[in-house]
Amino acid sequence: MGFTCGLVGLPNAGKSTLFGALTRTKAQSGNYAFTTIEPNSGIVPVPDKRLDIITSYVQTKKIVPTTMEFVDIAGLIKGASKGEGLGNKFLGHIREVDAIAHVVRCFEDGNVPHVSDAIDPASDIDTINTELMISDMEALERRKTKIEKLAKSGDKEARMQMEVLKKLMQSINEGKPARAITEFSDDEKKFVKTLTLLSAKPVLYICNVMDPGDIDSDLVQKVREIAEQEGSAVVALAGKMEGEIMEMEDPEEQQMFMEEMGLTETGLDRMISTGYGLLELSTYFTAGEKETRAWTIPKNSTAPQAAGAIHSDFEKGFIRAEVYSLEDLEKYKTEAGIKEAGKLRVEGKDYIVQDGDIMHFRFNV
Repeated sequence: MGFTCGLVGLPNAGKSTLFGALTRTKAQSGNYAFTTIEPNSGIVPVPDKRLDIITSYVQTKKIVPTTMEFVDIAGLIKGASKGEGLGNKFLGHIREVDAIAHVVRCFEDGNVPHVSDAIDPASDIDTINTELMISDMEALERRKTKIEKLAKSGDKEARMQMEVLKKLMQSINEGKPARAITEFSDDEKKFVKTLTLLSAKPVLYICNVMDPGDIDSDLVQKVREIAEQEGSAVVALAGKMEGEIMEMEDPEEQQMFMEEMGLTETGLDRMISTGYGLLELSTYFTAGEKETRAWTIPKNSTAPQAAGAIHSDFEKGFIRAEVYSLEDLEKYKTEAGIKEAGKLRVEGKDYIVQDGDIMHFRFNV
């Protein structure tokens, strides 16, 4: 099951630098607009210390973390929704991702000009959000035209859809993205999902600063305020320095450098973990002699759905799941010890998988 996070932002915000650090590649980049035209993509492991804990008790030949895909989408500019700067093409790329990682420039650098000649995160965010919302409004108008007649005839489903469209259009007219609306019912949320609105996608704001000491600067605080208002997440990091850390091939050298900078983890690790959480995902583990692996599933997945992440046959022929917790593994040291203590649970088809569960599936095909 793949989940993608699209890196967007104004030109020269530092997207390609971050993408190169994330994927440990030299992504095409430059200090001019539209360096990235076709989106680059890279699969990155999601850091999870629980894997280290599990494998300290379960001897295994292979450790496989779960992953996310990051897509570096070209810099958007004002007028993108009208085709400026190949905008329609880039907006189409955004439509294909599950979440948006919005890189916001929070640094001064005379060698890297800003497209509007002023460092103003709030204005930059507004520029991107406006283009997404203009595109959404056009899509909503088209959908409204399609279902308006049906709604007037008294069709219950169409009337519900019309009410949702009106709420969305009102929100966008007030300059609020679709994701800021939280009072939809479950049925309404399902309809909103079918609209594939750009401004409804969950957003992680990435404040790109010059130095780690700037992560609490006034510029970053402005971004945090905006994110809080719309229910989005924020991570601040020094993109250029993160790239330098990733270029260090010696883990000990990398660790020493981070200690000198007062870092306990990289900003990229925080960015990946936060992006993963933003998508409302959950992780469960399988542990054994051949392989210990982390698996990605949507939150509130049932045991058969979780089994399906491994193989569709596991879901079709699901019989039961044998489950234990990481805490019990740490306490009783082995699976045999967990069984003896009566802590190995047998769960059926209705079991909702909890984040961090360690599972074995029994199935019949």
